[in-house]
Amino acid sequence: MEDNLKEYQVKLIALGGAIGSGLFISSAQALAQAGPAGCLIGYSVIAILIYFIVQALGELTSTYPVKGNFLVYSTRFIDESWGFAMNWNYALQWIVTIPLSLVSASLTIEFWGGGINPAVWVAVFYVLVCAINIFGVKGYGYGESFFSIIKVLAIVGFCILAIILIAGGGSQGYVGGKHWHEPGPFAHSLKGTLGTLVNAAFSFAGTELVAIAAGAAPNPRRALSNAIKQIFWRISVFYMLSITLICFLVPYNDPSLLGNSSSSASPFVIAIKNGGVKVLPSIFNAVILLAVLSVANASVFASYKPLVALSEAGHGPKFLSYIDRKGRPIYSILICLAFGLIGFVSASSKQQVVFDWLLAISGLSTIFIWLSISLAQVRVNYACKVQGIALDNKPFNAVGGDNGAYLSIFICIIILMAQFYVALFPVGGPQLDANGFFKAYVSAPIVAVMFVGHKIWTKNWRLYIPADKIDITTGRSVVDPDVAQQEKIEDDERWKAQSWGYRFLHTWC
Repeated sequence: MEDNLKEYQVKLIALGGAIGSGLFISSAQALAQAGPAGCLIGYSVIAILIYFIVQALGELTSTYPVKGNFLVYSTRFIDESWGFAMNWNYALQWIVTIPLSLVSASLTIEFWGGGINPAVWVAVFYVLVCAINIFGVKGYGYGESFFSIIKVLAIVGFCILAIILIAGGGSQGYVGGKHWHEPGPFAHSLKGTLGTLVNAAFSFAGTELVAIAAGAAPNPRRALSNAIKQIFWRISVFYMLSITLICFLVPYNDPSLLGNSSSSASPFVIAIKNGGVKVLPSIFNAVILLAVLSVANASVFASYKPLVALSEAGHGPKFLSYIDRKGRPIYSILICLAFGLIGFVSASSKQQVVFDWLLAISGLSTIFIWLSISLAQVRVNYACKVQGIALDNKPFNAVGGDNGAYLSIFICIIILMAQFYVALFPVGGPQLDANGFFKAYVSAPIVAVMFVGHKIWTKNWRLYIPADKIDITTGRSVVDPDVAQQEKIEDDERWKAQSWGYRFLHTWC
């Protein structure tokens, strides 16, 4: 498959690639359900989780470079049936995100009114996404780089404006922490906070795309190292700082919030409008539109990669891995784009029903993927110890090591349990409602059916690959200590020769 992503594109994608409707729109529901304190607790837990997940993924992809999809690690280091379930789970998660993003874009445009049929906008956006992705990795790289720059500038600008509004620069005067006192720090107590975990995970979903993008760069290890550094800033500024500022500016009982009404207005736009700022709400809404289109674009890229990997692993039809003369997996791309046509259901009276279930399919998928990444890291390191292979010669060592991976696994299990509880007893809704339960938890039975179905088909009743049977030598990248030391000396000399501006930029970015 073609490797046309440039290093600067990987860094930009890492910085802002997956920021979309999860942060800009769905965060409204998290605030309405949990209140400012509960919302921040939920996002903080997921921020810690995703930091260690990306570290684990960095260690895996640098030690065992792969082309295509990092989920091959699930098959290789955990179990073939689990890998089969995770690959299809990941593909489904992103395939259904394509039409969802297209409809979200059409709903975002409704902010300006006009009365145009939503299907018209879906058609326009669909053609745009097709045009970008028909160029394969190159089209994805240029498209996402442009979208990422816009999103990064918008969020930085919002954070500056939000601080000014909180300090009293808006029409509502000094805000400070008054919304934490009235209506209060929590909504729906513990249940509301637990319900925020999956919502926050949805906002962070796609961060693992950094590994796929880095794998498509000419120098995956170097690109990955730089991209993971960007993750810290994405978590710290773009998620935690912006969500914190939103929690100060927008009360959780604001009638415009999603969850309190049928409104699809972004809490970012609500915060700016409440501050009495003119024109800027429309500008920021345009940025949100670009962000949602960015997610649709990224969804196609994230969907056809696992389809190719499924085919190459023998878990899907062979034609899915067909590569044309320009290096594009054309059939996989066309299948993903075909699913985008579901977006035209926006013109139907049943659109809400259809999209509720599409969202249900996507629901917990991210948590299972993250759990699988951490589990793969633990299994690799344990297998190395059992087979007597040194662990100190890896190109990249995850911060926290196995302890970080175990913490990630623990948090993922807690989230799955919390979502099960909230599915049985929904926040502010009817209890023990079968329809509501499956909408909230349908991803789990889908994974279970795929896992068990593959076991039955292959008659492989082993739950996991024994540590002494795991292949940890094929394709393993090892670092010669002497060569590594010499490279470090040369890098230090080059570093000292650079200007202070260059060193500052590359240290933090």
